[in-house]
Amino acid sequence: MGDSTATADLDVALEKHRTELTGYCYRMLGSSFEAEDAVQDTLVRAWRSYEKFEGRSSLRSWLYRIATNVCLDMLTAGNKRARPMDLTESTPLAQAALSPRADNVWLEPVPDARVLPTVGDPAEAAVAKESIRLAFMAALQQLPPKQRAVLILREVLAWKASEVAELLDTTVASVNSALQRARATLAERTTAGGEGAVSDPLDEEQQKLLERYVKAFEGYDMTALTALLHEDAVMTMPPFDLWLRGPADITGFMTTLGASCAGSRLLPVQANGLPGFAHYKPDPDTGGFSPWAVQVLELSDDRITGFHCFLDTKRWFPLFGLPLHLEAESDEVDKSV
Repeated sequence: MGDSTATADLDVALEKHRTELTGYCYRMLGSSFEAEDAVQDTLVRAWRSYEKFEGRSSLRSWLYRIATNVCLDMLTAGNKRARPMDLTESTPLAQAALSPRADNVWLEPVPDARVLPTVGDPAEAAVAKESIRLAFMAALQQLPPKQRAVLILREVLAWKASEVAELLDTTVASVNSALQRARATLAERTTAGGEGAVSDPLDEEQQKLLERYVKAFEGYDMTALTALLHEDAVMTMPPFDLWLRGPADITGFMTTLGASCAGSRLLPVQANGLPGFAHYKPDPDTGGFSPWAVQVLELSDDRITGFHCFLDTKRWFPLFGLPLHLEAESDEVDKSV
C-alpha cells in the first residue's frame, strides 16, 4: 500500500510541473508538438531515475536539468525553426505562388494554456507571455542551443547565474558570458514595435480594434480591413514560404488567391501570448464551415502589424481544442474577444 501511495504522490509531484516545463521546452525547440514530446520524455526519465534523486536540489531544478538535456539532444540536428520572413524576401502579389516547406522548418503556434502556468505575480505573468510571442520566439531560435537555455533560464525564469551554472555543469563566468552574447544577438534581431505593444490584458482600444477586425474579415470588407492594417503589416501562411507586406498586397491576395475565404467565421483563441482566431471558411458540401487556419495577430499603435495564418488545421485545431466543423447556425456563436 505504501508503494502505491508513494507512486501516486510522485505522479502528482511531477505532473504539477508539466505546464511550465512545456513552456520551457517550447521556447527551446520552437515546436508545440516537440515540446510536449520533450516533457513526456523528461517525466519518464525522472520517474525511472527518481531513486537516484538525492534531493541535493529541488525537484523542480532537477526536472529542468533533465528537460534541458532532452532539448539539447533534440537540437543537435541543428534545425532552426523560423517564420517565412526569416527565410525569404517578401513577394509582390503579382508573383505570389504557394510553395510549401516541410513542417520541421516552421516556428509553430501554441495555445497559451499549454505553456503558461497560473502565477500570482502580474509582472512574472507578463514576462512569461511576452517570451512566447512569435517575434521573440523567432529571435530565440537564432541562438546556439546552450545560449538559448541560459537566456530563458536567466531572463524569463529569473534563475540566478549560480543555479544555471549548476544545472549546465559549467561556471558562473561561462553563464554570464553566454547571457551577454545571447542578449547582443537578440538586440540585433528584435525589431521595435510590432507585437511588443500588445497589452495584458488587452486595453479598450485593442479590444475595439479586434472587434472591427472580426467584422471586416467576416464581412470580407477590404476597405475596412485596409484601415486596420499598419502600412508595413506582414501576412504569413505556413507551411507556405510566401509572405506579403502592406495592406494593398494583403487585401489583394485575399480577393484573388484567397477569395474562397469570403463569408468566413472567426472564433477567438489565445495563442503565443497574442490575440488569435480560429478561422473557418464556408464548406459548400455541408453548408457549414470547415477549419482553414489558426490566425495569430500582432498589434501596434491601434493597427494590426502581423497577420499570421497557420494552415495545417489537422494539427492545430485539435491542439487548441477546436471543433473540426461549425454548423451554419453558428452565426449566433458568441465571438466576444
